Amino acid sequence: QVQFVESGGGSVQAGGSLRLSCTASGIRFVMNSMGWYRQAPGKQRELVAQINSDRTTNYADSVKGRFTLTSVNANYTIYLQMNNLVPEDSAVYYCHIESAGSRGKGFDYWGQGTQVTVSS
Repeated sequence: QVQFVESGGGSVQAGGSLRLSCTASGIRFVMNSMGWYRQAPGKQRELVAQINSDRTTNYADSVKGRFTLTSVNANYTIYLQMNNLVPEDSAVYYCHIESAGSRGKGFDYWGQGTQVTVSS
């Protein structure tokens, strides 16, 4: 059973910084990617940043240059450093793992989410 421990959410003023962390356990499969998604009220869940099995990273255009994703493979931990936050970054942030399947994509695994609130 995959379990996540997420931390680092909170409330900050615009221009501030937060660092999210996520540690996954119970990984008994090959991963395609590990990263963060976010969902604001009334909006669809969207990718923020992820690291892929080939060690490449993807970022949403809206966070490029402000957010940095790093990982520690040995214990399935990722960190999302969020700088120069803006109110539009306010959302629940979810840690995510995509497993590898026989035809590429396997299953999605989600953390419980951590709230990030940015005030203007």
